[in-house]
Amino acid sequence: MSLDNGIDAVADPPRERPLALIPRPIHMQRDRGQLLLPVVGRIVCGAAVDKELGSVLSDQLIDTIQQATGMVWDHSRGQAWNGTIGLDLDQKLGPQEYLLRIADQRDRRPIVDIRGGDGQGLRLGVQTLRQIVMQCGPVLPALRIQDRPAYPTRIYSLDVTRGRVPTMDWLRHCADILALYKFNQLQLYVEHTMAFPGMSEAWRGTSPLKPGQIADFDDYCARLGIELVPSISTFGHHYTNLRTRGFRDLGEFPEQADRPYSFIERQEHHTINVNHPQALDFSTELIDAYAPLMRTRNFNIGGDETFDLGKGRSRQDGSSKEPADMYADYMIGLCDHLHAQGRHPMFWCDVAVSMPRVLDRLPKDCTLLNWLYDPQVGPEKVALVASTGARQIVCSAVHAWNLLLPRIDDAWNNISRLSRYGIQYGAVGAMVTDWGDYGHINDPRMSLPGMAYAAQCFWNPNDDNRDRVDRDLGLLIYGDATGDYLPALIQAGSSSVFGWDDMVRYWELDDGHGGLNQDVAHFLVSTLPGMPGLDSSADACEARRSLLMALRIRLEQVDQRDALLLDAAVRMGRAAVGCRSDARRTLQAQLMAVHGQRLFNALGRSLAVRHNVLPGAPDARADRDLADALEIWFESYAKLWRQVSRESELGRIASIVWGFADMLRRGTNC
Repeated sequence: MSLDNGIDAVADPPRERPLALIPRPIHMQRDRGQLLLPVVGRIVCGAAVDKELGSVLSDQLIDTIQQATGMVWDHSRGQAWNGTIGLDLDQKLGPQEYLLRIADQRDRRPIVDIRGGDGQGLRLGVQTLRQIVMQCGPVLPALRIQDRPAYPTRIYSLDVTRGRVPTMDWLRHCADILALYKFNQLQLYVEHTMAFPGMSEAWRGTSPLKPGQIADFDDYCARLGIELVPSISTFGHHYTNLRTRGFRDLGEFPEQADRPYSFIERQEHHTINVNHPQALDFSTELIDAYAPLMRTRNFNIGGDETFDLGKGRSRQDGSSKEPADMYADYMIGLCDHLHAQGRHPMFWCDVAVSMPRVLDRLPKDCTLLNWLYDPQVGPEKVALVASTGARQIVCSAVHAWNLLLPRIDDAWNNISRLSRYGIQYGAVGAMVTDWGDYGHINDPRMSLPGMAYAAQCFWNPNDDNRDRVDRDLGLLIYGDATGDYLPALIQAGSSSVFGWDDMVRYWELDDGHGGLNQDVAHFLVSTLPGMPGLDSSADACEARRSLLMALRIRLEQVDQRDALLLDAAVRMGRAAVGCRSDARRTLQAQLMAVHGQRLFNALGRSLAVRHNVLPGAPDARADRDLADALEIWFESYAKLWRQVSRESELGRIASIVWGFADMLRRGTNC
């Protein structure tokens, strides 16, 4: 009995309780026995630990212990103080490596001892202990963990520009989760939702981020050990900017700036005319406004999906350059601008990979972000970039964009495969991306499974036991001891028949004036399997029927999928009974998404009947009821949106939902 420090070894439990850790440590040994933490304990930092770092880590542990046990602890520094938990550095450990011991009861040594090879390693060890306390409360299992990550740089990229701008409270909460799961870099992707000077015409009405908020958030992330890296579009993806009066002349197709707003066109037509004399100044002014707000020297300049390059004004201006040279010259100019400031350029390398001679021309002191989102991704493009000697980061996705419910199986397959290829071909880091695209209908809480998968695979890509990862994910994220919450969510995400992406495509085949949007039609023909070609005389109604015909096999399964969605909601509700209160708040968003998907599926069937794609006769009464249900659902969805996001462009989503409701009531197809 240890009355001097209040810590007691307790009897072995009748059976070992599963311990959920994300990511799973590489080396973990469970020992006999457990330890009861004292009611009044202390965390003591060694003299070698930076004072600010020690304060942050002590605060994290004290807060976690208080939330899990109600106990209020103290913290101190130096050898004069006895402590229950000791934090120190150990030169025998490598960078980002840590050693965690629980129940090491040698004379005057802390019962819980965390050693880091450096400050980052110590920070990572503390996150492991926090996860243990969150599950075990005051009774900790005796164990020994020695651990280090496979990837030194582990990145989460969050889209804060394509419809949804998070609240600062949510961003801080997101950073807290990322720190707990041992990410060490966060990129906030911006196109037009930053209140850049002289650009109010672009960011008005989007609830933009302010410079002071970014600077404060950078401080917040730095305390958590997360590098906040600016990520802005500087070349492609300027759709909103290039629709303004002030900047439309910088685009490849300024004559299209007044066309009706289109989610699909936003993803396709957004490229700067690199031959415009003010183009490079426009891009570098964005860099110069944004870069000083963060302490990092890294800067992601985008450069992806420049689909219109060399097709519009840049060709009409008489340039004899090939698109590959236009691209390389512009990117070199941006990189030179950053290098002159002592900054390190990062950029998406999809264009460079598609035009290999561009790879040879790009500056070597850069990092290529190799995004590959196919769930069945192969190693070829990772190997290609590696063969050039370029520094690369492999980039996967949480697979939630354009969806109410995430495709969790796709996320696992994509993230786990690409993480292994990155290690095989010497990538210096790994990133998982979280996009919004068609208005960002996907609630950010839906991305937690993909985030957890990335945390595991970036740490140890060879540990691909998904069953264990799913069990740990369910326990740690949702507090689900039944093991059924995540499988039910996976089932729900696999039960979409007519998704948000299908709704947007159907809606935007109309050009806004009753005619066919040829750009949207061409996009669908080139990307949607089974979508037939359309001749120039086709109208929007004919194109919409063709879209539904391409989806017919899915649409025939509405009843079966509806039963699966309902079953998933019931299972999630039952599993959530024993979950933590914060997990139940996430459940609210997930059940709202399940209900919305049931309505979207019903909408798809109604449209298919109207277009004679499915058998049956239109039911005016049922359609009016569905219109009511869509509007009622959207009002509740909007309340959940505002829990984590600013108003942003919620109205664009509303206009499509309401537009379908009006269509149902009118009894028309087009």
